[in-house]
Amino acid sequence: MIRTALLLGAIILPLPPAIAADRSAGTAEGAFARLQRDDARLQTAGWRLATANAPYCRDVRPAAGLLLFDARQFATPAAVRAATGIAGDIAVEAVAEDSPAAAAGLFPGQEVLAIDGAATARPVAAGAAPFARLAALQGRIDAALARNGTVTLTVRNRDGAAREIALAGQPACPVPFTLETASGAALADGTRVIVGQAFGATGSPAEQIDDDEFAAALAHEMAHNLLGHRAWLDKAGRTPENIRRTEREADRLSVWLLANAGYDPATAPRLMRGWAQRRDPGIARVPTHDGWDERARLMEVEIAHLRATLRGTGQADWARDFTREQEAQAPDRTRKKSDA
Repeated sequence: MIRTALLLGAIILPLPPAIAADRSAGTAEGAFARLQRDDARLQTAGWRLATANAPYCRDVRPAAGLLLFDARQFATPAAVRAATGIAGDIAVEAVAEDSPAAAAGLFPGQEVLAIDGAATARPVAAGAAPFARLAALQGRIDAALARNGTVTLTVRNRDGAAREIALAGQPACPVPFTLETASGAALADGTRVIVGQAFGATGSPAEQIDDDEFAAALAHEMAHNLLGHRAWLDKAGRTPENIRRTEREADRLSVWLLANAGYDPATAPRLMRGWAQRRDPGIARVPTHDGWDERARLMEVEIAHLRATLRGTGQADWARDFTREQEAQAPDRTRKKSDA
């Protein structure tokens, strides 16, 4: 099931699984705690990438770094309420580190009673989709942030008292980050970055990556969306060569996105030489992707250009200084303004 985390508007629209005992968590409370932990990991890395690169993105929108959930969207809402200790249905699922929501002291499991004075506990209309109520709340938050730059939440403290918190939006690239509970993959769908809950976090040691490498994987998928690759492939055709071209571009742009977010861009080739190499199928490599070794070398060439640009301008302005794939293949490395 997919949980659509709209980091931009500050809430989450999940299509969640049942919260019940599972092999990894053992209890409903453990399963939900793991879900919150993985959402927080995704949103913290996504927040850094989306906000740090906002100066170079189109259609920048205000964000607050807050994810909400609706207990009634789960197959067992009573178990969710018990796991989080809330009386109602709407509460905080995850807070991105260093975001306005974190600065305001919001915490996972904190019940949200109202948005700009309007109660969140409105009944779900008969026949409405499970996510309809939370979608409406997202619209309310998005509209407030876009209109005023701020939104006021009424929340319940740990002592049971209600209080109001005003959140000021922060500019962010328009890239939602989505947690998919039944997957171990990471991909871009043209708008969102979709990451399986098991991606880089569980399974065998060969599948595990650290938080910086996780951010590098997100940066690659984010680059696909910023560069409009899905739309381009729809027009140009999804040939192996065309797909390989978009993969190369995403690899190269990812190091710029990482640098702006305060990550070491060398983490991207490290991901290739570690995690990707461990998963290398050898002669069964797919024709749409270069091998891990080729990808790592291409990233390292791009990092050299990035560092030269930083020495010259002091900015990793990929909207100006990143070159699209067809230009990157030119022998003289002639640069032109990216159309990202």
